[in-house]
Amino acid sequence: MTFGNVVERCRQNESELVREWREVVARSLAGRLPAALVEKELRDILDALLGALEAGGGTDPQAEPYAEVRALLVELSRDRAQQGFSPRETAVSVFGLKEAVSKVLGDTDVTGFFRVIDEFGLYTFETYTKAREEVITNQAEQLLELATPVVKLWDGVVALPLVGTLDSARAQVVMEKLLQTLVDTGSEHAIIDITGVPAVDTQVAQHLLRTVVAARLMGAECIISGIRPQIAQTIVALGIEFGDIATKASLADALMLALSRLDVDVNAEIAKRSR
Repeated sequence: MTFGNVVERCRQNESELVREWREVVARSLAGRLPAALVEKELRDILDALLGALEAGGGTDPQAEPYAEVRALLVELSRDRAQQGFSPRETAVSVFGLKEAVSKVLGDTDVTGFFRVIDEFGLYTFETYTKAREEVITNQAEQLLELATPVVKLWDGVVALPLVGTLDSARAQVVMEKLLQTLVDTGSEHAIIDITGVPAVDTQVAQHLLRTVVAARLMGAECIISGIRPQIAQTIVALGIEFGDIATKASLADALMLALSRLDVDVNAEIAKRSR
């Protein structure tokens, strides 16, 4: 299939095509992107598309002449996904060209050209979907990082206050952050505070035990704090055994235990630091 006549007419009316295309896209984006930026994106895509058609790209979007078109559409799709635009708003940036062509080249047979646009519209949608999944995954990982802070309480003592449900994905992040902090600070004791964990079941207990074992392999001992009466009853009812792992009702009690293990005279330290 040849596109010589269509390409020639598009070249002759390129400025008008871009203007009409931009108006279609602008209606969808509702002014959330600068008009100059949108126009540049569309003009670059149109130039690359017409060049590929002149080079014999045909209707296969994976053909070599379309390499630049694909690269531009990947960039556009990722930008739109990161900026929070919807799949429809992103696809209009490609399919809108059909409306512009129909308006500007109404007396020209553009059936084959529209097939090419449709192929690239689908390509853009698929690329957007992948990019959006990456954005969501990255955001979820960032939320996990924010939700699992490891703080230094004293020389040799760090604390990991947990809030919310401890599932497998989060448990892995918890373990990695705790172990890395133990390495970075050279701490010998870690307090895992579960005051903010709504319930402790067998799965949560197993996650905690694995974290404690991993810390021990790094040469550090763990204390689990935040054992409320309800959680203590649940642990007993489930038959969960913490073995020789120290547990305390509050973070303050756990810190005092850790300091005693380090032979720290708290009163003397406070007096010294207040001078």
